[in-house]
Amino acid sequence: MALRRTKGKDLRRKTAQRPERKTIVVFCEGEASEPDYINGLRRLPEIRANTSINIEIDPEPGVPMTLVKRAVERSYDDEVDECWCVFDVEWPHKHPNLERAMLLAEESGIRLAVSNPCFELWLILHFENQTAFMNTKDAERKSRQLDGRSGKRIDADLYMMRRHAASQRAAVLAKRHQRNQSACPNDNPSSTMCDLIAAIES
Repeated sequence: MALRRTKGKDLRRKTAQRPERKTIVVFCEGEASEPDYINGLRRLPEIRANTSINIEIDPEPGVPMTLVKRAVERSYDDEVDECWCVFDVEWPHKHPNLERAMLLAEESGIRLAVSNPCFELWLILHFENQTAFMNTKDAERKSRQLDGRSGKRIDADLYMMRRHAASQRAAVLAKRHQRNQSACPNDNPSSTMCDLIAAIES
């Protein structure tokens, strides 16, 4: 009895049926609150349902210069569309080589989400305005008071519904610094996390 030949499965990508996904890779300075927040964004139904975007978080934290160098290296990957570095300025002692890291990012096409003095300032903006200068310690204390947490880890779901209000407050701060011609690191308080949000949601 002759064996019936079965038709092999076509393994070629059906590009006409599935749109190309935009891949954003995020490099975080912190090990807890920043990845927690970005993972919260990834879990949002409207972002999960967007088949055109893929968000990766680099697993290794680091200082700004280290992050930017890793982002530059990763940016050569043809599968990567945008590389973002999320880091702080820190007060009263700003990060070493901060300006050099920002210059390298600009020259290399790496996008930055910088919070001044720290990521906790961005978290504060989800609850209220913050227009006065802050040092890192005070920003961390105020952030914990506002959301009730005891450590670095955050409940990202608590922030997601407030992210657009935070972006609006950050935009107001940016306009004020622009009027005063105050650029980073002399733009305390400020955060460009809103730019990352816009890139993800666009």
